[in-house]
Amino acid sequence: MSKKIVITGAGIGLGRALARRFVADGHKVVLLGRTFSKLKTLADELGDAALPVECDVAVPESVRNAFAKIAETHPTIDVLINNAAVFVPFEITEATDDQILQAVTINLGGTMLCTRSAVPMMEAGGQIINLSSESVDMNFPMLSVYQSTKAGIERFSKSMDQELEPLGIRVSTVRAGQMFDEDKTFDLAPEVAMKFAQKAMAAGVNLRERPITHFRSVTDAFAALIDLPGDLHAGLMTLHAHRAPQKD
Repeated sequence: MSKKIVITGAGIGLGRALARRFVADGHKVVLLGRTFSKLKTLADELGDAALPVECDVAVPESVRNAFAKIAETHPTIDVLINNAAVFVPFEITEATDDQILQAVTINLGGTMLCTRSAVPMMEAGGQIINLSSESVDMNFPMLSVYQSTKAGIERFSKSMDQELEPLGIRVSTVRAGQMFDEDKTFDLAPEVAMKFAQKAMAAGVNLRERPITHFRSVTDAFAALIDLPGDLHAGLMTLHAHRAPQKD
């Protein structure tokens, strides 16, 4: 059965990969993101099944306006995927105001604001999927704020699962590892990237040797989640990159 799926941070990376996957599977997608040109390019690629809507998830009025815009085409939605996030390594004593506040308001605040707007548009059987990070349980340096926002998302998901259960809405968290695609890179300043790599190595995390998976592979897990029967629920799904076996 075709579903109406709202994806935040849909212009690039995992959000874009999810949109492509869901449209290929016969669903309709709403693409939310700050840069409308990226959303429009993707919507043009995907055709009538995709609706691009500009939205800054960190700004309450922008979120309200975006969901009002969605309601003009889709009065009800089936799935919300809170994917939008920023990832910038920094030590807290060197962090700018914007670095701290952007991470908190986009990663955690955006998840809360979009959930608040989406729930009134959902019926029994609806699903909310929130993105966390494997870093929550790892000894990464320079990620104190990022890890805290992702840990907060996990706690928020648990609370929402309890709060929304009487409405028949399931809330899941996907704790994901390192991912890539050919057009998605982390634009860190060289000195920041070097410091992050060095401190990670000192903490026992070799970034160069850690496996990494493709965004397309990760979409399989999301497809499985939204296809779960109504009497089954996955509260937390943990995904790690794995080295593919070498073919002879």
